[in-house]
Amino acid sequence: MRHLIFNILTLSCALALLPVTASARDEIQPEAATGRTAVKAASANEFMAVTANPHATRAALEMLERGGTAVDAAIAAQLMLTLVEPQSSGIGGGAFMLSFQASDDSLHSFDGRETAPMAVTSEHFMRDGQPQGFLDAVIGGHSVGVPGVMHMMELAHKKHGQLPWATLFEPAIALAEEGFEVSPRLHLLLEKMPRVAVRAEIRDYFFGADGQPLPVGHLLKNPAYARTLRILAKDGSDAFYTGEIAAAIVEAVRNDPENPGVMTLRDMADYRAIEREPLCSTFLQYRVCGADAPSSGGTTVGAMLGMLERFPLHTMEAGSSALTHLFIEASELAFADRNTYLADPGFVQVPSRALVAPDYLVSRAKLISTDRATDAVPGVPTPATPARQLSKSPELPNTSHLVIVDRFGNGVSMTTSIETAFGSRLLVGGFLLNNQLTDFSFVPEKADGELVANRIQPGKRPRSSMSPTVVLDRDGEMRLLVGSPGGSRIIDYTARTILYHLALGMPIAEAVAAGNIAAIGGRAEVESGFFSQDTVNSLKQLGHDVVQRDLNSGIHAIAFVDGKLQGGADPRREGNAAGR
Repeated sequence: MRHLIFNILTLSCALALLPVTASARDEIQPEAATGRTAVKAASANEFMAVTANPHATRAALEMLERGGTAVDAAIAAQLMLTLVEPQSSGIGGGAFMLSFQASDDSLHSFDGRETAPMAVTSEHFMRDGQPQGFLDAVIGGHSVGVPGVMHMMELAHKKHGQLPWATLFEPAIALAEEGFEVSPRLHLLLEKMPRVAVRAEIRDYFFGADGQPLPVGHLLKNPAYARTLRILAKDGSDAFYTGEIAAAIVEAVRNDPENPGVMTLRDMADYRAIEREPLCSTFLQYRVCGADAPSSGGTTVGAMLGMLERFPLHTMEAGSSALTHLFIEASELAFADRNTYLADPGFVQVPSRALVAPDYLVSRAKLISTDRATDAVPGVPTPATPARQLSKSPELPNTSHLVIVDRFGNGVSMTTSIETAFGSRLLVGGFLLNNQLTDFSFVPEKADGELVANRIQPGKRPRSSMSPTVVLDRDGEMRLLVGSPGGSRIIDYTARTILYHLALGMPIAEAVAAGNIAAIGGRAEVESGFFSQDTVNSLKQLGHDVVQRDLNSGIHAIAFVDGKLQGGADPRREGNAAGR
């Protein structure tokens, strides 16, 4: 069987890193940039996988070749990513998955977001009346939410899997025992990300006796992870949430020597993933569907595109000042609503569908001027919408995105995260634990006493920007699967890719690789090397505070074009697209 695999592991050694202490305007990106390669494209007729690492893509393809579904392949890929891309995602974190079923053209959304332990208080991230510094809050057990990936994957497998559960674990178990070569990206992130080797377990695994990160090409074995996977393959996700694995997680969290958390065995045992209704909105002749709250991806991507379609997009070019200005303005307006209304719907009334309703987006688009930048304020999507305080959380999800289409016409778009690079720095059973509790607002209320929607509460799921997206055509069939890592910038990376491909007709791999734009509050960011000085000057003349910088996405996409699968992997990372 022949695979079309492109541009594997060709990374530059240049790396840019923002300062550790940063204001909201200089938000730390979750992973530092490690250079980029040429456009990574692939085409196929039968099935395809696009993931953030060639090992994970191969694991997914193995399942597809064996007659597995897209959900089967996604699970095998996630188990492999936990091993070979440990800084980004894993079974110690959370995820959102969209699963399209070709048999009835139905779309299903699975919420595997972490939950806060029941013993947390509203002052969890406050010290003497002030919010903790971000990294002070991140490192250790204090930041760890109850992981959701394992239960979510098992829930999806029961509904849409075909291969035996244990089969999905075979590639990751084999590689954990045989070892894999440390990639340039992993080495550079170990070297450059702040405060990685701060606990004995993570230091002993990723660093040599001399205290230096393991070199590129070092054969790294993980027998502890292989053992964990063998238990889970045999006994299912119950073995993760009860028994020795759960006990090890709770012990690491509660007995962290510097920053202990409050998670209990009951918190682990009570965790449940949730199947929710996808949130769909319209863009041109398409339905753009994403994850609903506590993800803010579905509402915010949908709102941006819904506003932009009110303008003559067909007359504009990618990277032009006119289109970039409109994109910035739409993003600022959508984020004003996101930061005000989005939170866990089990705790807060979230007006999701009202935020993407066509009439509401028409009214929001009218606030956009074509000849000047405007101040974005939250809207009121319905008369019954309760008043809320605009708020932010650090939210720097270190994340991975994968897209898969199987031979049956099913598709998966899945975004998965442990939050910032290397999560809480706690390594248990061969995998890293998340620091997702820092996705809550550190400050529970504003100066006037108004409670923040995304404040931390017992059992609550933090707001997320993960934006797994499936675009359907007018017949209800898949047209595009897409998503990205990148913290709250995920939303802009995903929306820009959809805009360039569907509105401008750009081939999907080129749309993935095109220059990123981010406008998540306060300033406009454009990716260095992609926007002309004339464009930058024009944006400044319109009133934008513009900065050129690395915008390190990890966009992965599969488009259906003329009966073929067209894949694109982000050249900013080490992933690839492959199929048959």
